[in-house]
Amino acid sequence: MKVYRRYFAKEIYAAVTLVLVAFLLLFAFFDLIHELESLGRGDYQLQHALLYVLLTLPGRVYELAPIAVLIGTLYALTLLARHSEITVLRASGLSTAAILGGLARLGFAFVALTFVFGEFVAPPAERMAQQLRLKALSSMVAQEFRSGLWIKDETSFVNVQTVLPDTRLKGVRIYEFDKNHVLRSISEAADGEYLPPDEWRLTDVVQTVFEKDQIKVNRLPEALWRSALNPDILGVLLVVPERMSVSSLYLYIRHLRENEVKTQRYEIALWKKLIYPLAALVMMALALPFAYLQDRMGAVSVKVFAGIMLGITFHMLNGLFSNLGIIHSWPPFFSAITPSAIFLLAASGMLWWVERR
Repeated sequence: MKVYRRYFAKEIYAAVTLVLVAFLLLFAFFDLIHELESLGRGDYQLQHALLYVLLTLPGRVYELAPIAVLIGTLYALTLLARHSEITVLRASGLSTAAILGGLARLGFAFVALTFVFGEFVAPPAERMAQQLRLKALSSMVAQEFRSGLWIKDETSFVNVQTVLPDTRLKGVRIYEFDKNHVLRSISEAADGEYLPPDEWRLTDVVQTVFEKDQIKVNRLPEALWRSALNPDILGVLLVVPERMSVSSLYLYIRHLRENEVKTQRYEIALWKKLIYPLAALVMMALALPFAYLQDRMGAVSVKVFAGIMLGITFHMLNGLFSNLGIIHSWPPFFSAITPSAIFLLAASGMLWWVERR
């Protein structure tokens, strides 16, 4: 590695780490304040709130990494420009393309960090956090409607009153239809426990079977129910799509498609998981033009403030295009890549402008 790259790496990595830690402390403080409202409900105590906030931090790292990269890189490059170090490098023959190449090599470390946190660290930590909170609050995992959670499983519709944190089911109703969409049977069970690889043990079962000329009611203390549903799929309900891993999203999308359920939101989340880590490279490119403006924007604080505003704008655009994509049924790839593409075009335009100046 060339000397200037090592120097850039030292300054940029230190600045990004400082910014990221500051953001994490700030968000952790606000999350803790929000959790204090739940103290005293059920068994939820201060130690539960502290552990819950701690477990949500990996998700915050994933969300904030590109913004921290933008502000940290901008701050480091601005300080280098203020001491005329970038001017010296350019005067010695180092081109803008070479500087961008050096920044890109440094940026791949942030890309890898963001991907690792988003794929391997944040999803299980988020699930543990939600399970901890729900268990302490004595609450249910998911309830989409007043009647409970509804899931389509091949030719059946499943209604679950309560999904417990350990993915056991309470109050299960299974409405089974034939290929002509005629109701064949209704099964009601008090409890459901998963038996690998693809069965559930239902207890206190009342099965109503509809035949051509009669209705039969069977009462069973226990019955086995074979289903494509499993704790991994139900566990998805504990984590919002944006915090799920790529593999979990892919499996859940496939399950929804097999049951002819809309997958738009999850497909957008999947593409965002693949594209979002690369935003770190875009942010580093966007920070470079500010280093060339040392003669026209002298105050470092002004540039840092501009970086914060750009980071907030990027975060808002990500949420905006995700929601617009769902509302207008845009292609998931387009909805996921547009914010990064806009910022990349902005970086290219700013670099072109400062080069001409």
